[in-house]
Formats: sequence, C-alpha cells, structure tokens
Amino acid sequence: MSKLTQIQTYLNQEGASLAVISDPVTVNYLTGFVCDPHERQMFLFVYADREPVLFVPALELAKATSLLNFPVFGYVDSENPWEKIKSGLPSTTGKKLFAEFDNLNVTKFQGLQTVFEGHFENLTPFIQRMRLIKYQDEIDKMLIAGQYADKAVQIGIDNISLTRTETDILAKIEFGMKEQGINKMSFETMVLTGDNAANPHGEPGVNRIENNALLLFDLGVMYEGYASDMTRTVAVGQPDQFKQDIYNLCLEAQLTAQDFVKPGVSASEVDHAARQVIEKAGYGEYFNHRLGHGIGMDVHEYPSIMEGNDLVIEEGMCFSIEPGIYIPGKVGVRIEDCGYVTKDGFNAFTQTPKELRFFEG
Repeated sequence: MSKLTQIQTYLNQEGASLAVISDPVTVNYLTGFVCDPHERQMFLFVYADREPVLFVPALELAKATSLLNFPVFGYVDSENPWEKIKSGLPSTTGKKLFAEFDNLNVTKFQGLQTVFEGHFENLTPFIQRMRLIKYQDEIDKMLIAGQYADKAVQIGIDNISLTRTETDILAKIEFGMKEQGINKMSFETMVLTGDNAANPHGEPGVNRIENNALLLFDLGVMYEGYASDMTRTVAVGQPDQFKQDIYNLCLEAQLTAQDFVKPGVSASEVDHAARQVIEKAGYGEYFNHRLGHGIGMDVHEYPSIMEGNDLVIEEGMCFSIEPGIYIPGKVGVRIEDCGYVTKDGFNAFTQTPKELRFFEG
C-alpha cells in the first residue's frame, strides 16, 4: 500500500473527505517532492475518493508538475492564495476534515477555514505513526548520514588546538562537509569547550579551546532528505579525575540504555535504564532532559524516549540515546548515538569510538 493510499484508507475509516498536508517534510515523505515554500503557501490535498492535488507557489510549479502524476496548480505572489485554492479545487463533500495541527500556524488555519466548510481534526498523530517505523531504504540513507556525521566529528578532532575558538573548529567542520558534497547540516553544529559544555544547549562562540578540559561536539548532516545526529565528548590535555569520572558515568548510562533496547520494552523503560545509572551515582539532578528523540526526515521527531512514555518499542523505530550530565561551573558531558531497532536490539548509525580519548591542543 502506497503512503498516499494509507492516508486515503484512514480517511475512509474515519468518515472524512479530505486531509490537508501543510508540512513540507510530510509532502516530501508522501510524494518525493522537495520544496521549502518559505513564507508562501503550499498544501497537499489528499481526498478520500479521488486523486490528490498539490498547491504550490508559481516558482515551484514546473518542478512539481514534472515530478508528480496528479494535478498541481499554483499562485503568483500578487494573487490571494486562499481564493486561488477555493476556485481551483474540486468540491468537497462531508463535514469532517483532517489537517496537521502541529504544523499549522493561526494564519494558515484561518485561511483554510475560509476555503472549507466543516470541522478539522488533527492528522498529526496518524502521520507520526506512519513515519515511526522506517522502511529499509530510509534506514540505508540514515546509515550514510551517520557515516558523514562520523567524518564531521573526525574533522573537529583533527582541528583541536588551544589557539582556535569553538567557532573556528565549527567552521572547519562545516566547510569540510561541503567539500564532501553535504550542503546542509541537520541542525546548528555545536562545539563547546570547558564550562560551556555544561549548558545542554550551549552556543559556540569565541571561547578558545581550554586545556585540561572536556570538549563536546554535537552535530549531524542531511543526506537525501534524512538526518543524522550524534554527540561525542573528548578530553583536551589531562582533565582532572572528577571530569573523567563524570564522563565514564555518562558512558555507562549510554551503553546500558543502548544494550537494554529491544522490541517489546517501553520508551519509559529505556529512559529509566540510563537514568538509574546516573541517579545511583548521585548525579540525577544534572541529567535534566529526556534520554532521546525520534529521528528521520526531521532531526527531532516522534517519539520521545522519556519517563512516562509507555510507547512500546518496535522493530524499525529510529531514535537517539543521549544521556548527559551538566554540572554548572564544573563539567558538561553528553554522549549520543542515533540508531534503529532490530529484532535483536539497537544498531547505531554512528561508529565514532566512545571511550574517553585524550588529545593535545
């Protein structure tokens, strides 16, 4: 069953006539058409009883028409997109409609309400469930994205120097990726030295790489529409024993959770497997985020691997395992791999070694 047919089957089961797809990533997932409309309007209209229709900005019309085998129409910037949609779509029967609530802003939703009569319900949970279990071709792309992430971390390591700043090394990483044909990172690359790594969402700056401290790399790339995401923390010089102990505790938590993953356990149990390691050592308050997040066409997607989430882990799910310990003013460590679930356990997309490694600046 094709992905679009799955949407149509769901609409018929729910007694709905139409689903409005507004997230460009979902449009890509369902059709293979890649487009960032920016501030303009783009919608995929999936009907229960007829072929879909795609609405795009005029400058994307030729590209979409050449790729897709169903109707495409568009609008120029001087036209009212809502009037153009209303006049260009076939009539809709029934009062029950679906839309991606997690993607719609107020302007889009109000615009759709001027076009359609009926009651909108949330399509996001169904789309999340569709994207939850990855096909083999998706996993293959994520494995390659992971290989590039490994290369990116190695570039960072190769450029460690006490004369360089966080942003110096960040620039080396991103330029090196572009040289290898990767034109987009999956999120803003993080290179954090010393105390700056104790902020889970620290921002790289002009801080020079510290000696006898830890250095954190958090990065990923986009490869053929799929994301990678990894974190490695390394030692520069000879950090004190406390920092090394915190690193090894975080690594124990990460490996414990990774080994725990298998079909049939819950997301909450996976989180607990890592968290209890850190809590038993007395540092639970410093692990202040979920253990992991889903990954695929978005770097962060459904599900959350966290306390209270009873979702059962299934073969084909892809997510991160990334415990962190952040003690302000002292040390910050995070170790992360994303991977996919098999019948036997968890296979990571990234292979960079995780034992604490020491480098001279």
